[in-house]
Amino acid sequence: MSSLSDRIAQFRKMTTDDPENELGHFRLGQLLLDDNQPAEAVKAFERTLELSPQFSKVYQLLGDCFTKLGEPAKAVEVMTKGWTVADERGDKMPRDAMAMMLGKLGAPVPTKSAAVEDDGPDTGFRCARPGCPEGKRAKKLDKPPIDGPDGQRIFETVCTACWTNWWKDYSIKVVNELRLDLSSESGQAEYDRHMRGYMGFEE
Repeated sequence: MSSLSDRIAQFRKMTTDDPENELGHFRLGQLLLDDNQPAEAVKAFERTLELSPQFSKVYQLLGDCFTKLGEPAKAVEVMTKGWTVADERGDKMPRDAMAMMLGKLGAPVPTKSAAVEDDGPDTGFRCARPGCPEGKRAKKLDKPPIDGPDGQRIFETVCTACWTNWWKDYSIKVVNELRLDLSSESGQAEYDRHMRGYMGFEE
């Protein structure tokens, strides 16, 4: 069994054990897409959107799946909706990527809308983690939460709420469900990989 197959199996177990875990479904979809299984990835991404309909990056990847499956009409439908979600949230990278993909499919790109106002004051910081629900309320961490380059990157791009959710909830699920031994190099490496995936860092 390859490393990719191992990780797919791990995330299948995670999503079975915790079916409400949208990030587990999202990561499973990414891995299935990497493994050239777009039909299976569609299921994972659609479940992600059921749980987190504002997760704009998922629309981009789901559109990519439908394109690979030879279903351009579905790809256009998904990415048109996704473009609007990304635009409203201020998620520029997935929005621009979907605009490019729509253009390649010969479909019109939606008209840019005024940003939707969130309740509360604008902190001026935008969290870059995919699926962050904080919007303009996102608060920057006071300092890097961990040592090293990952800690610095989290400090610069991820909000306090998303880090707290990782630290107090999702990281515990990762350790328990994958039975990671953090005293070993392999266990720590696997933990770090999941952390980077949660934060949306490209591998």
